[in-house]
Amino acid sequence: MMTEVKETRAHAFEIKFVVDAQMGERIRAWARTVLHADPHGTGPFRDEYRTTTLYFDTAEGHVFHRRGSYGRAKYRIRRYEDGDTVFLERKLRSPGILVKRRTQVALHELERWAVDDRSILPSGEWFRRRTAIRALRPVCQVSYHRTARVIATATGLARLTLDQSLRVAGVSAARFSSDSGKVVFPDLILELKFTSHVPALFKRLVEDCSLSPQPASKYRLGMAVLNSYTSESSLLPSPTTTERAEYA
Repeated sequence: MMTEVKETRAHAFEIKFVVDAQMGERIRAWARTVLHADPHGTGPFRDEYRTTTLYFDTAEGHVFHRRGSYGRAKYRIRRYEDGDTVFLERKLRSPGILVKRRTQVALHELERWAVDDRSILPSGEWFRRRTAIRALRPVCQVSYHRTARVIATATGLARLTLDQSLRVAGVSAARFSSDSGKVVFPDLILELKFTSHVPALFKRLVEDCSLSPQPASKYRLGMAVLNSYTSESSLLPSPTTTERAEYA
């Protein structure tokens, strides 16, 4: 059954940090004592799941190089665990606003993606049309293990995620590969997501662990490994003025 969600969030913040394994374990233990488990999590703490995503880009790498409007939007197909449904997603970001569109379709529908027949993927026609207009095609598969914890605040739900075991594999079709591919790097990516002001608990975490915001695009890091870039660190941009100000 098709499910479509279109969400627009004003003043949505998503701040990332890169931490080593030891710090990651420390943060995970802390989060499990003060935050609630993710509603969709599994495992002994009900807060874990595996995510696999097919990312789209042009032949010239417009998304990777953030050229024009391609730098503000990502088109991807996401799968959780070994589920038989997947999510067609567009994540569009502009200053102060995040717009996310997501449609759920059956996994088997992707097997006939290359056939130019609208009846094959009717619920996801918007995704097919947009990727075709922008000349986007599947270029890589990124997978990782996620720990997710949440907390309710006066301005909405805040979320902490820790992603580890990041791997990437090259793809050329909208089909999930059984090959998990190459290790991207040994570190973890911590993400703090919230609306309006930084929750007090998140501020305390950042201060106690001496964390510095360091945005990290899983897509760009994965493509850097596939294309044998010599230094992935050059793809971890410096914190923006807004991110630095949040913790001033």
